[in-house]
Amino acid sequence: MWFRNKNSLGMRNQTMLIIVAVTAVLVAACYALTPVGADGKRVFGMFTLVPVLSVLVLALLSKRTLEPLCAGAIIGLLMLDAKPLALLNGLMGSSLKVMASPVMGWILLLSALMGGLIMWLQASRATTVFSQLLERHVKTRPQSLMAAWFLGLVIFIDDYLSALTVGAATRRLTDKFGVSRAMLAYIAAATAAPVCLLIPISTWAIYVSGLLESNKVVAAGEGLHYYISVIPYIFYAWIAVLMVPLVAYGLIPMSASMRRSEAAAAANPPVHQDSEGMGGEAQPRLWHFFLPIVVMISLTWYLGDTLLGVMGAVIVTLIAYRIAKLGSVPALCENFMNGVSSMVTPIAIIFAAFVLQDVNEQLGLAPYIIDSVKPFINADFLPLITFVLLAFLTFTTGSFWGIYAISIPIIVPLAQALDANMALTLGALISAGGFGSHACFFGDATVLAARSCEITPLEHAVTQFRFALISASLAAILFAIMPFVSG
Repeated sequence: MWFRNKNSLGMRNQTMLIIVAVTAVLVAACYALTPVGADGKRVFGMFTLVPVLSVLVLALLSKRTLEPLCAGAIIGLLMLDAKPLALLNGLMGSSLKVMASPVMGWILLLSALMGGLIMWLQASRATTVFSQLLERHVKTRPQSLMAAWFLGLVIFIDDYLSALTVGAATRRLTDKFGVSRAMLAYIAAATAAPVCLLIPISTWAIYVSGLLESNKVVAAGEGLHYYISVIPYIFYAWIAVLMVPLVAYGLIPMSASMRRSEAAAAANPPVHQDSEGMGGEAQPRLWHFFLPIVVMISLTWYLGDTLLGVMGAVIVTLIAYRIAKLGSVPALCENFMNGVSSMVTPIAIIFAAFVLQDVNEQLGLAPYIIDSVKPFINADFLPLITFVLLAFLTFTTGSFWGIYAISIPIIVPLAQALDANMALTLGALISAGGFGSHACFFGDATVLAARSCEITPLEHAVTQFRFALISASLAAILFAIMPFVSG
């Protein structure tokens, strides 16, 4: 076994070296062939696709996530300027820009605090008590999947909260019935961003409503009301959420990769051992599980910020657990920091994805693709083209809210000029972001859903991709026929 693993690792490293060498040659060719514009900058055209395609190829070959993202960013920076010193300056500049971004700081703090909070739930054995409650009522495998689905529907405020909580809270239950962690991660992801898109008081809905107002689609203060009118047309989100029960009861066939994961889980289900706790005097109770979750959701809804909600939940949980004598202050702090440490790799992947996004912006990837398809757009096919085009962009770039900010100022005037169905077009645009968040293997919600289920982001992405693709295909069909039906 050792020799087999060693040989496999050697072959993988050789493959990576070959791909990197070929890509380096391709970068050199791109740099030589691209013309210089009037402003002195290179116009890359179709070569803007090279970094994102390189990331996809390297990820599939290496079965890794972080390294291909770093390689894609470096490839893009080399295309911008092939000088070694320029590469270092560009990498430093993009990294510092991302690190200084309030969005990255928000994600870093949120992920770290959620990691610590989830560790408290596990170390205090509160999740064990919750799982035992579910086990008294859940008797079959499909029911265990439906329990995870229902929990995902309830935690609708934010996709990060949903993705992290669903896996951590239900994996003991699904493990009992031989459900693979990959299947659980699919449910956690399918009820994260898609559910948030359908609930008008979620962080996604509030953000898009603000964009609609800032881009003068509607008057100030009318954004949320107009968003509610668009919800029936967010076809991808509806299909992705409603497809989970069909998958749970075996009405939709699994992909080969998901079948392998399911077979492995059925053959060797995880054996759970209850945590020794945190050295406290008291036994865990059911309220020890619900208190942090309820406080987190309530504060997030009331304060309008997920980070503030999680911060409040951490403070309340620390005080409540100490009063309940679940552990000493040093034990609570130690377990919290263990949870923070467990989020280092997901945070690193998200950071690398943001650096790649910055490089793609410098290359002009999104404007190039959108401008390329403009001549082929008409009113009837605008919703379909919007969905397919932006779904491709969100999937390959890992940028969802960013693509919204870029595309709304372009798509909305285009829809107005063509007299296209505005609500349907915006439904397609919003659906594309939901697909990207659901399917992109280095997207933030995907990474966090994989972490909550303790699998790799690439395994999660590959095993669930068939379900996401089915949802996207059905949504595309609806966006294609609705202009003719409504007309």
